[in-house]
Amino acid sequence: MYQKLTRMLAPRVGLYFAVMLAFCGVTALLGRREAALAELAVVAALFAAYLADRLRRQKEASRYLKELLDSMDQATRDSTLNCPMPLVMFRPDTDEVVWSNDRFLHLTGDREGMFDTKLADLAPNFDSRWLLEGKNECPHEVELNGRRYQVFGGMARPAAGDEQGVLATTYWLDVTELAETRDIFKATRPVLALLLLDNYEDAIKGQDENIRSAMLSEISQRLTAWTEESRGVFCRLDRDRYLFLFEEQYLAGFKAEKFSVLDSVREVLNPAGIAATVSIGVGVDGETFDELYRFANLSVEMALSRGGDQAVVKNRFTFEFFGGRSKETERRTKVKSRVMASAMGELVADASCVLVMGHKAPDMDAVGAAVGVCAIARMKGVPHYIVRDGAPTPADELYRRVGAMPQYEGVFLDPQEAMLRADSRSLLVVVDTNRPEQVQDRELLASCNKVAVIDHHRRAATYIEGAALNFHEPYASSACELVAELIAYLMEPTDLLPGEAQAMMAGLMLDTKNFTMRTGGRTFEAAAMLRRAGGDTGEVRRLFQTDLADAVAKYGIIQTAKLYRQDIAIAAVDKTVGRVTAAQAADELLNIAGISASFVLYPDGDGRVVVSARSIGATNVQVIVEALGGGGNAAAAGAQIPGRTVDEVRRELVAVLDSYFEGSAERPEAGG
Repeated sequence: MYQKLTRMLAPRVGLYFAVMLAFCGVTALLGRREAALAELAVVAALFAAYLADRLRRQKEASRYLKELLDSMDQATRDSTLNCPMPLVMFRPDTDEVVWSNDRFLHLTGDREGMFDTKLADLAPNFDSRWLLEGKNECPHEVELNGRRYQVFGGMARPAAGDEQGVLATTYWLDVTELAETRDIFKATRPVLALLLLDNYEDAIKGQDENIRSAMLSEISQRLTAWTEESRGVFCRLDRDRYLFLFEEQYLAGFKAEKFSVLDSVREVLNPAGIAATVSIGVGVDGETFDELYRFANLSVEMALSRGGDQAVVKNRFTFEFFGGRSKETERRTKVKSRVMASAMGELVADASCVLVMGHKAPDMDAVGAAVGVCAIARMKGVPHYIVRDGAPTPADELYRRVGAMPQYEGVFLDPQEAMLRADSRSLLVVVDTNRPEQVQDRELLASCNKVAVIDHHRRAATYIEGAALNFHEPYASSACELVAELIAYLMEPTDLLPGEAQAMMAGLMLDTKNFTMRTGGRTFEAAAMLRRAGGDTGEVRRLFQTDLADAVAKYGIIQTAKLYRQDIAIAAVDKTVGRVTAAQAADELLNIAGISASFVLYPDGDGRVVVSARSIGATNVQVIVEALGGGGNAAAAGAQIPGRTVDEVRRELVAVLDSYFEGSAERPEAGG
């Protein structure tokens, strides 16, 4: 190595001597031999002097490099032996300790020596895989004898012919105090929660003063008892709203018990038997109290939009949901419908055109609601279009009937045509969904400046944000019911075409299962208005007829159903069936005595497994299907799960059902 370095440092003079020899040769050729010999003698003398000087330089360079490298080796050895940090060398392949300094001996228990010792025996929590992956820092702290260490290190590759293996050197930095301070900081960070008596009007208002006071006192006592262990600040802000400020270390306990105060408050009943319910919004991981309060407000709004009686935790990235098993009860006033109708009318009137789209594979509720929005736009004299892609849908027959009406000629556009029609003043109305990933075309949603959302499904963690109008009522039976309420304030029933009324009636009948599920007084009011506008239930009924092959397929699905937990029917088929057929099979299973919830699973042919879920009892299928990546409402929900087999989804569904029912001591009462 020394000779190679000295050769690299030596000057290159060979070319010069070659030129001088060439001159000597030229002189000899010219016949001047004496001069040529003299020149040659001079060149020889110079070359001899050069060789002597080169030898001297090589000796000096070699001596200097040797001293330098020796001093570096000595410094390396000294720094290793006198390293101020605990240091251990070991072989990662065998985990055998090769050498360690005194400081590492001390932190492992003052051992006299560690030779022939495994590092795993000394530090059971240490894993050296990060060294083999080429990293220089352990990704997690290592606990050893009650202290916590951050470990750094590297690998020394063996020289050629070395069969001893790779040698790893690790340095152990004691970060116990820093880690404990960090843990205390995280544990004591503030968490802000807002608690809202979401059915105050139904359960408390209208009662005698002594009953009202007794109920409020009982609710306050239960809330106070729940908050006492956290030693936080709990105070009442309004007649039905409370503020709770506590440290983050107690949040994990509240999550583990799934916010048991929800069940505790539900035990408070008024003389009519109506249970009090509370919605909890928790803001966590905020940088300021203002941000925490904003997170808590968003969480309360999310809880209410999902039906109330649940807790929602919001951090900077996502939502977490707890509770929400009870069925929604109708708690709406016509004041909101009137306000929404006025706002909707202004948005439509100011728009250059109205574009309407529903969810992917739209059903009759989505199509009926879209037709109702077009009726409002027609009354306002604004151009209107319904977005429809070319894929088959469960509402193809309804599409055909509506498209045959003269007023709907040229109304249906594919997403690309709709993009060309849209401008800065266009209004996009999304019906029957509030999730951006479920709309028919996300690019169209992103390109429109003004968006209105009309939906009755319970809100999920992802929802369309920044909407100019958000008419979201999870207590409504269908999107058609909500659009019918808007129409009642914006136009006369006689202005609605009979075909439009029948389309909306079809959506209403679909989501209520012919007015047998999720119906309230407002549902029948909407149906009565549509009937006066020309909606013929007998004619609408024809839209629900199926052919013989679909009927046979439906009962074939039912034959595969198996009971789980005595009252849950799960039908898993390994062949593709129609979406409508599967939904009808799930509905039909509920007609069997003793079954309170049904799940139909089938592959759709595009690498996804579709889940169709229905319930008529206390089981909230929306909460269950949400765990599988789907959504819906308490009585009807669905999911499309990619990259899984039907059997894998069935096993995952069973696990979710176990978690759902074992999460509480007893099943919640319907409507409680």
